[in-house]
Amino acid sequence: MSGDIARDSAEGSSRSSVNHHNQPQSPPLSRYESQKRRDWNTFGQYLKNQRPPVALSQCNCNHVLEFLRYLDQFGKTKVHLHGCVFFGQPDPPAPCTCPLRQAWGSLDALIGRLRAAYDEHGGSPETNPFGNGAIRVYLREVRDCQAKARGIPYRKKKKKKTQIKPNVDDPMPSSNQQPSSQLAT
Repeated sequence: MSGDIARDSAEGSSRSSVNHHNQPQSPPLSRYESQKRRDWNTFGQYLKNQRPPVALSQCNCNHVLEFLRYLDQFGKTKVHLHGCVFFGQPDPPAPCTCPLRQAWGSLDALIGRLRAAYDEHGGSPETNPFGNGAIRVYLREVRDCQAKARGIPYRKKKKKKTQIKPNVDDPMPSSNQQPSSQLAT
């Protein structure tokens, strides 16, 4: 019995029927909120592990750029180098030794979550290192580099224009319709 309890606590098991502190349980976090909290904690740990450690109040866009480069070692997206025979091919026929990197979309989403978390933790939007222009430039360069390496150009999706349909019951003609008296000339 005590072995089960130790194993459950070691595995992070959360049994809803056991509430040791008789506190009301908060609703579970959404996937986005969980990711945001996890990303925020990871970034905070990264700053603490710097030599010397960096306080969040001293963090700037250079620390964020270093963090993004650090994360590249854990990436899963193959990014072909210029000298690779598969450079520019969307579906290479064989494996190569090119490095794995973080995908641009993942980095972009990460920065969005960290930017929101910074604001939620009392940071002002003017000093938010995640919203700095250098971060946007870096992300754009990563996006373009990965698109070229895969041979798939990135094109921003265009917003669909919504057309306003005239109401047939409307007694007032719209500005692009001419009244019938002007049509008879």
